Amino acid sequence: MLGVVVFSISGDLPFGTLSAPSAGMMPKVITALMMLFAALILFTARDSPPLASIDWGDRGHAMLVVVITSVAVATYQSLGFLISMTGLVFALLVIVERRNALIAAAYSVGLTVFAYWLFGKALKSPLERGLLWF
Repeated sequence: MLGVVVFSISGDLPFGTLSAPSAGMMPKVITALMMLFAALILFTARDSPPLASIDWGDRGHAMLVVVITSVAVATYQSLGFLISMTGLVFALLVIVERRNALIAAAYSVGLTVFAYWLFGKALKSPLERGLLWF
């Protein structure tokens, strides 16, 4: 039902064409995919095991991922893209995956700088500047 509501609301936005998409195309595509996957879940629900039979032994690992990601999201605007994403990748690697801190630091800085160059410079997407101001 949520998909139908979002799809109807996005009708106010222009759709455009495939060669020149407009503001209304992405909400409609995402909403259509959301409704398709919801229907697939509803139709194949009998094939899955009951919820009580699922092993929840990895819930601590999952909670760490949720908490670390929440901290990164909460600090994104104040710290900026470079600091918050470097911290996110570093924390996930060191705390959750228990990797070597020096290797994790080098990897997280390299990955974040590459992502900053790709999205911020090459694709000209606006990224939060935060404390570093660039």
